[in-house]
Amino acid sequence: MQFKENILTCTEEVRVRFNETDPLGIVWHGHYIVYFEDGREAFGREHGLTYLDIQHAGYVTPIVKSTCEHFLPLKYGETFKIVTTFINSASAKLIYQYELFNQEGKLVCKGETIQVFLDNDGNLCLYNPEFFQAWKEKMGLL
Repeated sequence: MQFKENILTCTEEVRVRFNETDPLGIVWHGHYIVYFEDGREAFGREHGLTYLDIQHAGYVTPIVKSTCEHFLPLKYGETFKIVTTFINSASAKLIYQYELFNQEGKLVCKGETIQVFLDNDGNLCLYNPEFFQAWKEKMGLL
């Protein structure tokens, strides 16, 4: 179940680095998943839900699903924007959607990741951990 109200987003600007490209100067497809992580990191810093916050609460959040659709290439030296959107769900999951836009504002790539909560013993959490529930309340997502 997803809720539409109080959508949380974050926009991060990134420059394509030389080591992310192939011999033609085009970003290798596997780096887009890394860009998604850049978006999650920026989102966490902006909205108070970093990986360190999650770790300090006694949890880890492995990715269990990722999707990525490519529309246009990015090239060495270009800057682009990653728009990361948190998708609110009643389930004990972190769902993020991503849109990458080139310098001209054209959609380059979009995707989604789903993460679950595991406690320190590696057990899957079927209910939202207390700290996550408190974060959702603070952000007006409940």
